[in-house]
Amino acid sequence: MASTNKHYSILAKSFHWFTVIIFAYGITKQVNEISDLHSRALLKFEMQFALIFLALILFRYIYMSKTQISALQKEAPKWQIWISAIVHKAMYVALSAIALTGLTIGQLFYMGFTEGMIIGVVTELHGISVSISYFLIALHIVAAIYHRLKKDGVWSAMVPYLFKE
Repeated sequence: MASTNKHYSILAKSFHWFTVIIFAYGITKQVNEISDLHSRALLKFEMQFALIFLALILFRYIYMSKTQISALQKEAPKWQIWISAIVHKAMYVALSAIALTGLTIGQLFYMGFTEGMIIGVVTELHGISVSISYFLIALHIVAAIYHRLKKDGVWSAMVPYLFKE
């Protein structure tokens, strides 16, 4: 069943794939030991990276919520529309939480709180945010593959031209 829905704008697709690239970069270059933040250059870089990532998520959310509509067909089951909305919003929250907790860790570290309960709690929240993000991204990928197999147009709404159905 082919979709009659509009595809997302070039800017929406760019936001999506740029977020994927930036998130993947962040994961591959992540700080392994909090003590590495003793390097002022690394601390500054991590704080700047978190601010840029947070701004990207915020701008993407505003743009998508104000200008784009779901690629799901209007006839899609209500539960599918509901779950799609929840997963997408939860990804915005979880990804923002990664940046916010990372910024908090950096600020605490800069202020001299390099160990103890406060930084321990924030570090744990940071890890939980990352784990939740992984779970939500996995759900998102599974749903994308489902729509690719279903050939309902949802897959093609967001992928580059070469990967369309």
